[in-house]
Amino acid sequence: MDATFTAEQDEIRRTLRELLLKRCGPEEVRTAMQAEGGYDPALWETLAQQLGLPGLAFPEAYGGVGCSVTELALASEELGRSLAPSPLLATAVLSAPLLLALGSEEQRAALLPRIASGELTAALAVSGASLTTALGLTGDNRGDWAGGGRAGGVQARRTDGGWRLYGQADQVLDGHSAGLLVVPAHTGGFARSRTLLFLVRDALVQGSLVQDSLGGGGSGSAGATRVRLTSLDGTRSQARVQLRDVEAELLGEEGGSADVAGVLAAVGDSAAAVLAAEAVGAADRVLERTVEYVKQREQFGRAIGSFQAVKHRLADLYVQVQAARSAAYYAAWATGAGEERVGGLALAQALEALRITSSEAVQLHGGIGFTWEHEAHLYFKRAAGDELLFGPVHRLREHAADAARLFGGGEVAV
Repeated sequence: MDATFTAEQDEIRRTLRELLLKRCGPEEVRTAMQAEGGYDPALWETLAQQLGLPGLAFPEAYGGVGCSVTELALASEELGRSLAPSPLLATAVLSAPLLLALGSEEQRAALLPRIASGELTAALAVSGASLTTALGLTGDNRGDWAGGGRAGGVQARRTDGGWRLYGQADQVLDGHSAGLLVVPAHTGGFARSRTLLFLVRDALVQGSLVQDSLGGGGSGSAGATRVRLTSLDGTRSQARVQLRDVEAELLGEEGGSADVAGVLAAVGDSAAAVLAAEAVGAADRVLERTVEYVKQREQFGRAIGSFQAVKHRLADLYVQVQAARSAAYYAAWATGAGEERVGGLALAQALEALRITSSEAVQLHGGIGFTWEHEAHLYFKRAAGDELLFGPVHRLREHAADAARLFGGGEVAV
């Protein structure tokens, strides 16, 4: 592994940081959270068309930049620093790699260039709260998380005209605004059950507005209903997607023998590396803001940052953030190099670092840190929300240990 960044990678980080400092401060983040789509369309257009973020890890043949997971992770680290709401995670990190790996040539040619340009956003609609299981991060994704032939989940039924989907998916990231849904669904009945991926294109998910309990928007038509949910972390929009006999298109060729579970696990590993880098960016920024504050806040006639106890706490946070950054960078490089099962551990370390750093930030900011008006609570909510969505930390580590057979045979390694 080469630990130094290339000139191109440094340029990605510098350009993004300068842009986000100008256009994505705390007030802009709060405004974007309240928008119908959950993000600033003008900023997304800039990120997509001028910087090419959605297609950063796409081949050039599909309108992408031709970079790797490493560059995508570095870009996500900068987005994490500002908590910029955007559909990048749902579109380019979770959904597009599935299209690239499993889609037919016709599907890739029709959809990937639109995603790379920012014209089309996508969402991965996994049933229930099974996202991390589907991605192979907290459990075996060859189980019954998609329905398993029983009630619940999303079921797919073959018809003369194609496929029809029935079921519900919760906690779908940017699911209320995405123009394309990638839906894992159970098919084949109980005796020959299997999970396949289906596409519900934008023409089938546009329609009349539906209001949730707090007035947020959703849309639905032709048996598909999407409602934006009230979530702990407003910078990550979530939706409930209900599919009632909705027309869908199989992702890939009919009769293909692709290893869907294996592809989902590979995407999960790279997504975990990107999420780890994003969490590190958030932790690093909230630590910077805390250091700035303790240098200014005075108590007993001196800055509180000069007290040894505060210095020790900040030093511990710095070490934790730097360790998480090293793990995230290694995971991004390793997944790009084909190494497996490294993203989950890096994500666990980064989520833990973000949770501890944001908690200490609230404490060290004193009374002002507990107010809704201060940006510290945005980072604290991001930490709590991410661990609910992609954790918990102990399950990420437990599954990684099980996959590596660290404690196999009933014996504990010494």
